[in-house]
Amino acid sequence: MKKKLLGYFLVLTAMLLSGCMYPKEDLAQNQIPYKDQIQAVQTAVDDFKKDNGGILPIKTKELGTPIYQKYPIEFKKIAPQYIAEPPGNAFESGGIFQYVLVDVETNPTVKLFDLRMTETIRDVKLRIKSNGFPPYKKQIAKNVFSLDYKQLGFEKPPYVVSPFTNQNLSMVITGDAEVYVDYRPDLYQALKKTNAALKPGEDIRSILVNDSMFVPAYSLPYTVDPKTKEPVFLEE
Repeated sequence: MKKKLLGYFLVLTAMLLSGCMYPKEDLAQNQIPYKDQIQAVQTAVDDFKKDNGGILPIKTKELGTPIYQKYPIEFKKIAPQYIAEPPGNAFESGGIFQYVLVDVETNPTVKLFDLRMTETIRDVKLRIKSNGFPPYKKQIAKNVFSLDYKQLGFEKPPYVVSPFTNQNLSMVITGDAEVYVDYRPDLYQALKKTNAALKPGEDIRSILVNDSMFVPAYSLPYTVDPKTKEPVFLEE
C-alpha cells in the first residue's frame, strides 16, 4: 500500500513540476514576434470585417486614448471561428504583445504593441507618486520634460528597449505627469532611410510603423524640424 501511495505521489509531483516548467519552456516563444502569426490574425480580422458589414473586432476604448493604443484586437470576437486561438505571443495567451490595429478607417492593419515597456513606465510613475511630485530636470519641448531620476531613487536613468532598433530609449514626462518613451533616436535613423515626403507639423511616427511589425508604444507625436530636418516633439 505504501509503495502504491508513493507511486501516486511521484506521478503527481511529476505532473505538477511539468506544469510549472511548461510556461518557462514556452517563454521564448511568447516573446518573439512572428510574421506568420501576425498574418494569421490579419486574415481573421479581414474575414470578420467582411462577414460583419465592415465592423472591426476591437475593444472599445475612451476617445482620449492614444492612437496606437486605441484599437486593440478582441480575440473573443474572432476565436475560434476565424482563428483557432490567440497567438502564443499575444497578451491573452501570456505573451508580451498586444495585437492592435492601425489605419482603421482606410486599411485596418495588424501590428504589435510591445508591453515590456509597461513595467518600467509603471515603476517610474509609482516613484513619482511616492515622491509627491515629478522632479522635472530640463524642458525639451513645449510641455515635455526630462526627469531628475536621482530624486526618484534611481542609481542610473531607466530605459526601455526599442522594438524597432533594439537600442535603449529614455523616457520623458509631460506637465500633467504622464510618462512616455522618447523615440527620437529611432525616428532619426528612420528619417535617414525614408523617401517619404514629410512636412513640418505632420506626425511622422508612421515611418516607424509602416516598415515594421510594431507601433511606438507610449509615444508622443513627433514631426520634422524645418531647419535641421531632425525629429522633434510635435507641439499642438
